[in-house]
Amino acid sequence: MKQLPLPSGRTIPILGQGTWNMGEDPAARAAEVAALRLGMDLGMTLIDTAEMYGEGGAEEVVGEAIAGRRDDVVLVSKVYPHNASRAGVRAACERSLRRLGTDHLDLYLLHWRGGVPLAETLEAFERLRAEGKIRDYGVSNFDADDMLEAAALPEGGAIAANQVLYNLVQRGIEWDLLPWCRARGIPVMAYSPLESTPAEQGPLLARPQLGEVARRHGVTPAQVALAWLLRQDGVVTIPKAVQPAHVRANRAALDLAPQLTVDDMALLDEGFPPPGRRRPLAMR
Repeated sequence: MKQLPLPSGRTIPILGQGTWNMGEDPAARAAEVAALRLGMDLGMTLIDTAEMYGEGGAEEVVGEAIAGRRDDVVLVSKVYPHNASRAGVRAACERSLRRLGTDHLDLYLLHWRGGVPLAETLEAFERLRAEGKIRDYGVSNFDADDMLEAAALPEGGAIAANQVLYNLVQRGIEWDLLPWCRARGIPVMAYSPLESTPAEQGPLLARPQLGEVARRHGVTPAQVALAWLLRQDGVVTIPKAVQPAHVRANRAALDLAPQLTVDDMALLDEGFPPPGRRRPLAMR
């Protein structure tokens, strides 16, 4: 699978697995674990989670799924803003490591900005990295102005990724944030690549242009939407799936991506126009 380099020189796959809403229903746990394991078998070895998801429940699901396979996985987790102080980051990270059953994270992100000074959070991340508890650190839900502020801080030059809402409907980052990150070799991780809920997916998957491209290739609109993201330079995509067929469909989108033609991409731009001005960062 294609890899993107981080500023540190380490790499991450461009297609991974999300875990938002996992770990909330004990009855679903076996299916969630099985889905993550299937995804790993299919090469989707980047797994994204957070202490917020299920209040640690998703991390426990991930820990069970990767047991015995930790070395095969690129593991990403996120810290709550209210835990982002010097002492709070350390305690939160250690709790996450216990739930995940590992001694280190490959990438640790600040979930969104809160009241703790950003310099303090980055300093805490740097200490964790020096101790080997995390390999790289980054941010989530940071707009272009936030990234400029972060980059000017002493530890800001080591920011390795920015995870934001990005999909065909939500293209605002293409105006300024995505070009800024690309120019500095900072991957953007696209969460909610198909929007978050069936109701929100309606405006995305029902657009006729998306359906037309899907018909051309004999695939689903959702696969085209993922493939479009996988064609974007400097972008990592982390769809969530629990049903085995959904997991396999997500993986198949990676093979579809290079098959999208110039005409396909132009038709998608017609149905989902790129931004014509700066927009506030969209968040879920």
